[in-house]
Amino acid sequence: MFNDRGEMLYIGKAKNLKKRLSSYFRRSAPHAKVVALVSQIAKIEILITETENQALLLENNLIKKYRPKFNVLFRDDKSYPFIFVSADEYPRVDFHRGAKAKTGNYFGPYPSSGAVRQTINFLQKVFKIRTCQNSFFKNRSRPCIQYQIKRCTAPCVKYIEKENYNQSIALVKLFLQGKDKQIMELLGGKMQQAAKDLAYEKA
Repeated sequence: MFNDRGEMLYIGKAKNLKKRLSSYFRRSAPHAKVVALVSQIAKIEILITETENQALLLENNLIKKYRPKFNVLFRDDKSYPFIFVSADEYPRVDFHRGAKAKTGNYFGPYPSSGAVRQTINFLQKVFKIRTCQNSFFKNRSRPCIQYQIKRCTAPCVKYIEKENYNQSIALVKLFLQGKDKQIMELLGGKMQQAAKDLAYEKA
């Protein structure tokens, strides 16, 4: 959303664009900040993505780049949340807000804590990486429930080699950088090789 000077006011995403936009233009606006936003809108631009996850990443990257006035106001001056990938021997992926004091990589900012948790949940399903705290990780003698429900490869008890686990972390970082095409190429190559080796379940 832009004002009449071409300044970006707000960036948002929606599965149902008509429903989302109409919510801003109702007579009984839910919040004074929404009324202030609507009063300044001169132009709306729309970008279409193939998936919800692509829309989430695009929204995050655009907010980070342009810092639109009303995205900041709607946050009520709270710091934006990030996704943190630690620099541990077996890195963990975690929710982060506040000072970036820990060693590792920070991805974001995200528009809400819900967006961060949704993304981490997706990463667990696809890449099976750990999200547990180090104190929990270091004291395991057997895999936790995350391994049982196939959301982690149990690096805590060495069920996966360090090199293979870190390959998954590398894919996580590519995804969080918006490089999903590279991921598809890498995984596609592995799939074809597994099929050639007759490892159909792995493929």
